[in-house]
Amino acid sequence: MSGLETLWSKGKHFLGVRIPIIAGAMTWISDSRFVSGIANAGAFGSLAAGNMEPSLLDAEIKKVQELTDKPFAVNLITIAPHYKEHLAIATKNSVPCIVFAGSFPRQPEVRIAKESGAKVMSFASTESIAQRLIDMGVDALILEGSEAGGHVGHVSLGILLQQVLFKFDEVPIFVAGGIATGTYIAHLLLMGAAGVQLGTFFVMTEECRAHSHFKQAFIRARARDAVATPQIGSELKVVAVRALRNKGLDAFAELQVDLLQKRRSGEISHADAQFKVEEFWVGALRRAVQDGDVDFGSLMAGQSVGLVDQVLPLEQALGRLLQEADAALDKIKAKCESI
Repeated sequence: MSGLETLWSKGKHFLGVRIPIIAGAMTWISDSRFVSGIANAGAFGSLAAGNMEPSLLDAEIKKVQELTDKPFAVNLITIAPHYKEHLAIATKNSVPCIVFAGSFPRQPEVRIAKESGAKVMSFASTESIAQRLIDMGVDALILEGSEAGGHVGHVSLGILLQQVLFKFDEVPIFVAGGIATGTYIAHLLLMGAAGVQLGTFFVMTEECRAHSHFKQAFIRARARDAVATPQIGSELKVVAVRALRNKGLDAFAELQVDLLQKRRSGEISHADAQFKVEEFWVGALRRAVQDGDVDFGSLMAGQSVGLVDQVLPLEQALGRLLQEADAALDKIKAKCESI
């Protein structure tokens, strides 16, 4: 057994795949076609429920099950308007894995997911949240550093590794944020990760149906161009979103100011204002991904965008990661033997 196979055997067993690399759930990208393609290539796809209409999510899950017999996950956003319906649909369809995102789930929700036969994963952003999730019965954790794209926390992966990965071994822990090379994957596995999750990397595959303008923006971008949105005031709950800076990013700041003014004057309720915040990103991301509007659409990308500069077929992209990881492990082994 190679070093790579040994290091990520725990992740392979948990996910039930040949390559324990998770393609992170990306709204408007991680649909049934993309997820099944990832699964059939040997990795692990995650269907993005987002704010999807419940009937559409039901249809998408069934479509994945028609296109592949490999394991996959459904990513549920716990603060989404249809969240409870999404959970019911996922369990009704006996999906292999449910990933709770957006915030951590409640105990009864974890129980409902597990009783359906699904393995349960959830994001942990601190040591205390990791312990709480493990106590709830979550089967695996995902640590996502602020380097990642889309909705992110405020802590880098380097800190999360020290706060959580090095302190817990009760469940498999997958890591995400800023990962785009097999060399980095090898080092993360040596640190104890069961596997990794990538998002920006998979956008740059031929199988990803994002608009060509969207991908070209990624090719042109540098790591520092992927910035996190600021929160204006404290009245609205705004989860930071990392995306490439453009006019759309500036428009979000203006939207917050407008909503706060309307909230204070009574023109809009707090709940409606909060919905408008999330609605902005759903619409802006669709414009960028589907329509190619790279000026006013949302170009959600992680800082690893500075490491990707070409679009490759999925299997070739995965193969390169594996080759890089194996080479890195050989290099590390040689260094250790010379000590």
